[in-house]
Formats: sequence, structure tokens, C-alpha cells
Amino acid sequence: MTRTVFEKSDAIALVAEVFRELGYEGASMSSITARTGLSKGSLYHFFPDGKEEMAAEIMANIDAWFVTQMFRPLEEDEPRAAIALMWETTNTYFRSGRRVCLIGAFALDETRDRFSSAIQGYFKRWIEALAGALMRAGVGASEARELAEEAVVGIQGALTLARALGDDSIFGRTLGRLRERLMEALGRRGL
Repeated sequence: MTRTVFEKSDAIALVAEVFRELGYEGASMSSITARTGLSKGSLYHFFPDGKEEMAAEIMANIDAWFVTQMFRPLEEDEPRAAIALMWETTNTYFRSGRRVCLIGAFALDETRDRFSSAIQGYFKRWIEALAGALMRAGVGASEARELAEEAVVGIQGALTLARALGDDSIFGRTLGRLRERLMEALGRRGL
């Protein structure tokens, strides 16, 4: 039975979950219609250029959410509060490890080449925003960069491992260790 969707944002959310489950290459138009309940006509109404436009719109939507909810706070707000918020936001967005990072998944296959600019921009901005917050809190530039990379790598790795082993608690434990590592670095600064 086809589903009625009136907003493009609704279609983006539905198609994103199909890409999370099947990957970009694995998601055919027929699997997208079957799993979303949207007709091909509806999909082409919202995405006239097909699957590639769907993926581009989904990545732009994810990026916009992260800019608003995480990157800007890290770049502009009080650094300790922004870093604390980052952990909460990360846990909530990835549903405590039950939700695949779609941009991370796209980075692992041929999709990376098709959307390299968007994928690189997402990860670079996360690392730079976190490193900037750490530096504003008194951490040296080199250590801040290393900690930021370690945090993003740890988050992405924990998502992969939690999914691979079917154990969501891995994600929570990893976030806790990464949070402690950053708090330790901030604590050495007497903040």
C-alpha cells in the first residue's frame, strides 16, 4: 500500500532509513518504494534526478542537522557546555548506538567517490569544531586536534562495532571513555 507524504522532509527521512539498511548501492528504486511505501511517482516528484539526488538531499539534511545541533554550538558556545552537549547529542542522534551513521557508511564504499565533498566536509567540520572548542577551553592546538580526531574515530568505530556485534552497550561505554578522556584533558587546564 502506498503512503501519502506531503513534505519532502518526510520523504527524506523515509529514504534515509532505507539507505541506512541497504547502503546506497544496495538500495534500488524498487526496494526504496517497497520499504518506504512511497510510489515511484512520489519519489520522482520529490527527487526528479533519482537516487543520486535522494542521497545528496539526505546528506545535506544530515549535515544541516549537525550544523545546528552540534557544530555551531561547538564553534560558538561556551566550550565546556558545548562539548557536554556534543556527547548528549551524539548519543541521542545515533539512538545509543542503534542507528548507523549514514555519512560514515557512505564513506566506506564506492559511494565515497560520488559524494566525496559532502562526506569529507561533514567529518572535517566535526573534527575542526571540536578541536576549536577544546582550544578555546585551553587545550593546546596539537593535542586538541588529536583529541578531536580520536573522539570522531571512536564514535564512528563504536557505531560499527556495536552494529557488527549486535551489542548497543558498546556505543555507550565508548562514549563514556571518550568523554572522560576529553574531560581529563580539560581538567589539566584547571578549568
